[in-house]
Order: sequence, then C-alpha cells, then structure tokens
Amino acid sequence: MRGVESVALTSLAKAGGCAAKYSAGRLETLLAGLVPADAEDLLVGLDPADDAAVYRLDDERAIVFTVDFFPPLVDDPRTFGAIAATNALNDVFAMGGRPLLALSVAAFPEDLPVEVLGEILAGADEKVREAGAILAGGHTIRDSEPKYGLAVVGTVHPERIWPKAGAKAGDTLLLTKRLGTGIVLQAEREGVAPDGALDAPIESMLELNLAAADVVRGFEPNAVTDVTGFGLIGHTHELASRSGVRVVLEAESLPALPGALELAALGVRTGGDRRNREFVGGNVDTSGDEASEALAFDPQTAGGLLVSVPVERGPVLEATLRDAGIAGARIGRVESGSGVAFG
Repeated sequence: MRGVESVALTSLAKAGGCAAKYSAGRLETLLAGLVPADAEDLLVGLDPADDAAVYRLDDERAIVFTVDFFPPLVDDPRTFGAIAATNALNDVFAMGGRPLLALSVAAFPEDLPVEVLGEILAGADEKVREAGAILAGGHTIRDSEPKYGLAVVGTVHPERIWPKAGAKAGDTLLLTKRLGTGIVLQAEREGVAPDGALDAPIESMLELNLAAADVVRGFEPNAVTDVTGFGLIGHTHELASRSGVRVVLEAESLPALPGALELAALGVRTGGDRRNREFVGGNVDTSGDEASEALAFDPQTAGGLLVSVPVERGPVLEATLRDAGIAGARIGRVESGSGVAFG
C-alpha cells in the first residue's frame, strides 16, 4: 500500500509510546485532590491507584477496567497499533485478570490516509484476539498528532487480585522482560542506533504478558505491577511505598535489550528519564554505574511484569518462566524499611 508506506508516523509525534506519559509526580498531585468513591464493591480505585480499576460483581467475579493510549513510537502503522494494544491489555494481566472486551481510543489527523488508520486498527485487533478478547468498537477524534490505544474490560476473582501494595519483607523480585525500549527508540530518533537495533525492542513490545501471567498465577504472588512509562525504579518506588517496605534492586542483575546499556553509556536519554528521576526524588539511594541507572529509570512501553513472591518460590518461578520461553530474571529483594536502593 503506497499510502501506508509513505507516512512516517513518528515524524508526527513529539514523543512516542510510554515516554509520552504524563509526569508521575504531577499525576500524584492531581489525583490527591480527588475524593475516592465511597463504594464497597470498588476493590481497586484511586486510594491507592493501581494498574487498573477493579469492581466486584459478586463473590466469584470482579471486572477489571483500564485505558491506555499514546502517540506513535514506530513508523509502521500495523506495528504501532499492535504495540499500543499490547500495552493496554497488559494492565489487565498485571492485575491477575483476563481481558474480555476492548474499545479503540483514537485521535488522527484528517489528512492521514485511511489505509494507515486501517492498518493501525488491524494491528490492534490481532493483539486483542491473541489475548482472548474482542475489539468491539471505539471512539475517534481529529487531532494534529496521532494517538491510539484501548479501553479494556476483563475479569478477575475478587480474592485473586494482584495489587501493587502487597509486597512483604523477605520476598524476592523478578522481572519478565528486558529493559531499554525507551533508550533504543530514542537512539533511533537521534540517528545513533546501529542497524537492526529496533528489532529486539519491537519484538519485546509486541509480547503480551499473557503467558507470563499464566505462569505467575500458579505461584500466588504477593504483589505485581507492569513496568511502563515510570521506568523500573518508578514502578518499584510505587510498589515499595504502597507496601510499606524497602526494595533493593541489584544493578548487575537487570536484564537489558541488546545495545541498550551501550547507548545509555553514550548519553542517550528520553525526556521520561528526567521526569522519572523527579518522581522518586529522595526516595531512592543509588550506587550503580550511570548506564545501569539510566536503564532503571528508562520509560518502558509494554514492559514486563514486576513480581514480588516469597523467597522460597523465587527460584522455581524463575526456572518455570525460562522453561516457558519468558525472560524471567531475579533483580532484587524486599526488606523491612522504606524507599528503594539501587546498586
């Protein structure tokens, strides 16, 4: 399709993927002024906020509801649609749920060829189907900058929700995807990425956390979140503060995408790196090298699950993930105290 091939979607965006996410610090200030709804069946809402909202229907069923969208981070429209869908669907998996239904949330310039829009929707539909759900409609508005994502509804058992706030001292922490999507994408925008550098990040961003969640479910985790725009340290800070614990991240154990650490050492950073550092403020003690620290602050798109499980279950979970072809890696531990240590 000539129209599809001729449009460089990333040229229409100021920032792409989860690097375009609103500042976490400003978001906390904004949400602090909202009074949580007084509803007994609202199991997860704004107090505290999590990866998705959860509302109990009865003793056996609760609905999980989330919405996520962002500007293009790659030029190929079908790939963009698939990555945006994966990122939104993964919020349901991060709560321990299973997606049922999705609606498109879209904003496109009127002069964007209709074939491009069709490819974006087709890519999203493929991922929704892969997740076992249905893409049933949506809403589209005119905008000078293209944006796409999904509102997703899923289900979870009310007593099997995976919160951010459940980590316990003595737990071990595992991560199910490699880090560095933001760094490599930024290097591509700056023209300093080597040939083929985007292959591994795109493969990672297209991977649903469905299989990882299915493995983790059998190990009854204490806390789970997915690592996206606030970076590993930002999301770890949320997990630690809401659980009332201290998390120690081991710099040498962080799994990195090919070339990500080398590009970080060259000084490649996204705007999200700075915002994520501002978000955690003085709550993080760092002693790692500069490149590894940049990897930990790097905003991820469609990142992996960060899982906190009792230490005795950790080695078997790590081995089971790897046997399933999932890049599960132990990256740290949970202790008594507060804050995050990185080094």
